[in-house]
Amino acid sequence: MSKREGQDKELCPCGRPLGYAQCCGRLHSGTATAGTPEELMRSRYSAFAVRDADYLLRTWHPDTRPAELRLDPARTWLRLDVIGSSDGGPFGAEGFVEFRAHYAESGGVGSLHERSRFVRHRGAWVYVDGETD
Repeated sequence: MSKREGQDKELCPCGRPLGYAQCCGRLHSGTATAGTPEELMRSRYSAFAVRDADYLLRTWHPDTRPAELRLDPARTWLRLDVIGSSDGGPFGAEGFVEFRAHYAESGGVGSLHERSRFVRHRGAWVYVDGETD
């Protein structure tokens, strides 16, 4: 059984009360797209948790996307707290999501607090950049 198949039976890392396959797994596999910036941000957090760098790169705006992305195998993502989001409505072109992502690594536990910016690019929401503290 692949790592992703095992995750299909587990709750989604993004924190919603759905299984991975019914939640962010649909976006990761390409069978669905994010309808809001928050849904995209949750799916991107889940991609970090399941180490799906290809999805992260696909959902990154081409103007700010790195050439490659190496995910730290020593970092385990534990929990996502969405603090707030704005999506500009059904026809919005820009949205923001503020979140705190909790992780564990060899040095202990920590968290990342970010206010991420998303825009529509070719009809789909993509991550542009974020402010961290």
